[in-house]
Amino acid sequence: MLKVGLTGGIGAGKSEVSRLFVSYGAVLIDADRIAREVVEPGTPGLAAVVAEFGPGVLTPEGTLDRPKLGSIVFNDPGRLAALNAIVHPLVGARSAELEGLAGPGDVVVHDVPLLTENGLAPLYDLVVVVDAAPETQLDRLVRLRGMTEPEARARMAAQATRAQRRAVADLIVDNDGPLEALEPQVRTIWAELRERAGESR
Repeated sequence: MLKVGLTGGIGAGKSEVSRLFVSYGAVLIDADRIAREVVEPGTPGLAAVVAEFGPGVLTPEGTLDRPKLGSIVFNDPGRLAALNAIVHPLVGARSAELEGLAGPGDVVVHDVPLLTENGLAPLYDLVVVVDAAPETQLDRLVRLRGMTEPEARARMAAQATRAQRRAVADLIVDNDGPLEALEPQVRTIWAELRERAGESR
């Protein structure tokens, strides 16, 4: 089994690379998706969040009110650390569980947006970084996601720098160009990952 960490800045196109890897046969473990699953209604994760932050972080339907929780934690490092102390171990345990279901020759791609920020690169055999220039990211966030320019710049500023991400990369996908330029690059990287997975059996 080859454990691959996949990351990239917001608007860099990581989701598209992730989709391509899955289409080639990768086993995908999506940290964001798992982070949502572990705080669904009825989970110990949601109970722990409510115990820490109070019932005000729930919607009337009993689900987590993410905007409300976000407004509490994102301007308060101490509260963010408290949330991470609840969610991160649950995400790690579920990721390990899913990884355990993969076969010995599989390529397991961990899609981890904050891989660089949280110092997680050593957990993987290889790190693939989807890279785009800041002006490309900004354009995509404003044009495709409907953010205002100040919103987009704030989201980008809250993440690792381009240089920091590139520093942890074993392989880099250049996604400054159009979508059709992406697929041949990802296919080439996939061939290398398959080869390394075979060697790691």
